Amino acid sequence: MSERVYKVMKGAGATSITVGVISLVVGIVSGILLIVSGAKLIAGKSKIIF
Repeated sequence: MSERVYKVMKGAGATSITVGVISLVVGIVSGILLIVSGAKLIAGKSKIIF
């Protein structure tokens, strides 16, 4: 019975680590994209005429 519990815990731990790494990568990439697009907007603000 305890071997079964350890296998479930191992699977849950591996899944948690995988989801954490994926979340970290997605967060970093989206942050970089937001910074780049904001910099483009600031650089081109003199071309905008209202």
